[in-house]
Amino acid sequence: MTDPEGFIRTHTVLGTAFHVPEIRLYLATEITPIWQATEVWLAARNIDPPFWAFAWPGGQALARHVLDQPDLVRGKRVLDFAAGGGIAAVACAMAGAAVVEAAEVDPLALAAIALNAAANGVMVAPVGDVVGQPCRWDLILCGDVCYEAPMTEHIMPWLRVMARDAVVWIADPGRAYLPTKGLGRFAEYQIETTLELEDRTRRDVVLYRLNGADD
Repeated sequence: MTDPEGFIRTHTVLGTAFHVPEIRLYLATEITPIWQATEVWLAARNIDPPFWAFAWPGGQALARHVLDQPDLVRGKRVLDFAAGGGIAAVACAMAGAAVVEAAEVDPLALAAIALNAAANGVMVAPVGDVVGQPCRWDLILCGDVCYEAPMTEHIMPWLRVMARDAVVWIADPGRAYLPTKGLGRFAEYQIETTLELEDRTRRDVVLYRLNGADD
């Protein structure tokens, strides 16, 4: 695939997530076609499935929280970590963040982030793998990142180090691998979803603040 943006435009439509109608996103309307379309691309490059093509509950909750309380991000340097299509990053840019970066390891996700930012007329800088880098942010948003044990084990030590110098939020819809310690709950959202994506039609998403490594 030599044209990621063309692929995204072909296999998605510009729409909105139910809880964040202010933000336009390139979204898949049916799961199976885009999974099949990316199968060869994924296999050849060892890339994750197209999670970026869906507005997952954690990202919607973060975006809603930011848009409803823009003072939380206004003027700040923000990272949307494991951003998917970047819904939380776009929300932060719309709310007046000074600098917004959106980190993903999937090149298709990085292209989707750029397209979604452009569709909303905001500036978001797509960046690659940031795990292990020093902190350069005031606020780090993590939407639904504890869905697998290897992922959680890889990112949590770094996020706890980041939490020494930055505020780190984790939006979790009840995933099995969320840590049981070092989290402070501060908000909760009920997010409708579909049985194609989840095992239920609604997820209760809790927003937590992560304590630092030394806390």
